[in-house]
Amino acid sequence: MFDNLSDRLGTVFDRLKGRGALSEQDVRDAMREVRIALLEADVALPVVRRFIDSVTEKAIGQDVLRSVTPGQQVVKIVNDELVEMLGGDEPATLNLDAKPPVVIMMVGLQGSGKTTSTAKIARLLKEKHGKKALMASLDVNRPAAQEQLAVLGQQVSVATLPIIEGQQPVDIARRAMESARLQSADVLLLDTAGRLHVDEALMAEMKAVAGVSSPMEVLLVVDSLTGQDAVNVAKSFTDEVPLTGVVLTRMDGDARGGAALSMRYVTGKPIKFAGTGEKLDAIEAFDAKRVAGRILGMGDVVSLVEKAAAAVNQEDAEALARKMAKGQFDLDDLRMQLRQMQNMGGLGMLAGMMPGMKKAKAAMASSGMDDKVLVHMDAIIGSMTRKERANPALLNAKRKKRVAAGSGRQVQEINKVLKMHQEMSRAMKQIKKMGGLKGLGAMFGGGGGMGGGGIPGMDGPGPGGLPGMGGKKGPGVDPNTLPPDLRKLLENK
Repeated sequence: MFDNLSDRLGTVFDRLKGRGALSEQDVRDAMREVRIALLEADVALPVVRRFIDSVTEKAIGQDVLRSVTPGQQVVKIVNDELVEMLGGDEPATLNLDAKPPVVIMMVGLQGSGKTTSTAKIARLLKEKHGKKALMASLDVNRPAAQEQLAVLGQQVSVATLPIIEGQQPVDIARRAMESARLQSADVLLLDTAGRLHVDEALMAEMKAVAGVSSPMEVLLVVDSLTGQDAVNVAKSFTDEVPLTGVVLTRMDGDARGGAALSMRYVTGKPIKFAGTGEKLDAIEAFDAKRVAGRILGMGDVVSLVEKAAAAVNQEDAEALARKMAKGQFDLDDLRMQLRQMQNMGGLGMLAGMMPGMKKAKAAMASSGMDDKVLVHMDAIIGSMTRKERANPALLNAKRKKRVAAGSGRQVQEINKVLKMHQEMSRAMKQIKKMGGLKGLGAMFGGGGGMGGGGIPGMDGPGPGGLPGMGGKKGPGVDPNTLPPDLRKLLENK
């Protein structure tokens, strides 16, 4: 979503960081370009003015202009202001501290993704927080809306309120409250009706439902692709309904990012969740620091680690760790790694989260490389026999032709996969010489984990780096913040 804005800001800050000293005029010229970039990203004008004034005031201070790295200092100020604009250092969480069932009321316009977001949040509460949830659809206007929620409930294994034809929203809400008490549900999610636009009938219905259910959370679901319209809708709802937070859907789309950057300032309500795809697990708690890091090209290592922890099977990880300790790595291991990359969102998603990988991501896009490459490589490895996967040296010209025919790819692509395997296998042997994963972890500066310091060579700020990618080291990931299974993997020899 923020790619265009990120590219524009990156160009501005590259020029600033390339100078040994900055004058006040240098800073003001840079801020003028930042202002244009934010306006082009569809950020609300009052938000842009406040942001630029605040950054300029701090950036032209003597402490910045006379510092050793004034360009870096300006980037830090911009990062801090972005975090503040997006919602502050601490992510906003759901308030579930009440006598069960805690009611979460979902509101918004028709087509914003309310029903899907309801199911996503219910799944998140069930799997991440261990809560027993019940969902109820109060949408009696849109055809098959109640049936849609029932189907989604089956997919995420969350109970839904049985449908009674002809019952009105307020009566459904009362029945849902009673059913949630009888089932000892911790959370009740009410999926309310939407309209094509804000009107008095919709607001009256929202107020009536809120009156009988006393919700702890009223979450407004808005489509981030609608840009400033999303902010206007949020403001209309804020004036009528006691909102407690916002859910931004389609954050993975190609919108310019103005809705996300304006929402907190215009409505005064925090963004609590961001929908990042169509799948029912594609939702995440909105974290201003992580989003600001992505906008400024600093990556999002914490999200990357979380995705890895969710995608990596513990038994597979432990088996791979044992093989790596012995310096072994066959094509089955490569295939497992490729599938995990697909589960984590593919090459583009991973590149966007890695610090200093903006240029690599752009190179991938310009060369036409996409996530189909992973599928093709998986097909190639799948067309090999078990013996060939265990011992790639068996693959002579005749066998390569057979694999190419079986996978529908070219022999040149078979050779590329084999070359990749050779390079990764060589890396595994190097890791063994360095003392296994624990020795590798020490290079990150944290002994058995991923501490500060880093492998020389990652472009831009971030946790260490990879050999040969140019750049400098930066802050690392505290090993104590990693998931237990990933921490255990890194501590194995």
